[in-house]
Amino acid sequence: MTTLTTGAALIIGAAACVTDLHSRRIPNWLTFGAAAVGIATQFAIGGQGGAQHAMAGWVTGLFLFMPMFLLGGMGAGDVKLLAALGAWLGAGDTFWLAIYASLAGGGIAAVMALQRGYLKTAFNNLGGLMRFWWLFGFKPMPAMTLEHGNAPRLAYAVPVFVGTVVTLWLR
Repeated sequence: MTTLTTGAALIIGAAACVTDLHSRRIPNWLTFGAAAVGIATQFAIGGQGGAQHAMAGWVTGLFLFMPMFLLGGMGAGDVKLLAALGAWLGAGDTFWLAIYASLAGGGIAAVMALQRGYLKTAFNNLGGLMRFWWLFGFKPMPAMTLEHGNAPRLAYAVPVFVGTVVTLWLR
């Protein structure tokens, strides 16, 4: 089982990186397909307990990245990717995958911002976002959403893949 889930998670993550880097999208056929096959595989191997393990991972992935999507800072494909990987890895590994992906994403974003001369602006924007949330509550700040912002964009499948590799390595 471990070899199967490890291989599947790595293949799904790599495929998502390719599509995200190429088109800045992670297609539904990949995310929903991977989730469905993960749940079916877990059911075939572990019965109802396996299906529950997969569904718990899927739900965990969905809920961990959903706030960033709702605030306009992450695409829906990134949320669905974490959920799909969760269907293969279960809730516990999905939690750690999200932590490691977030750390990798922050590091990669900082390097990108530094390379593009955007780091000072990024920190100023972060301060502005904190002030906005303090005054108006947690809701999207229109000027800083993916839809309206002009900051350099990160293909977030890459940090998710890094998080997957670290999670599997530390398992």
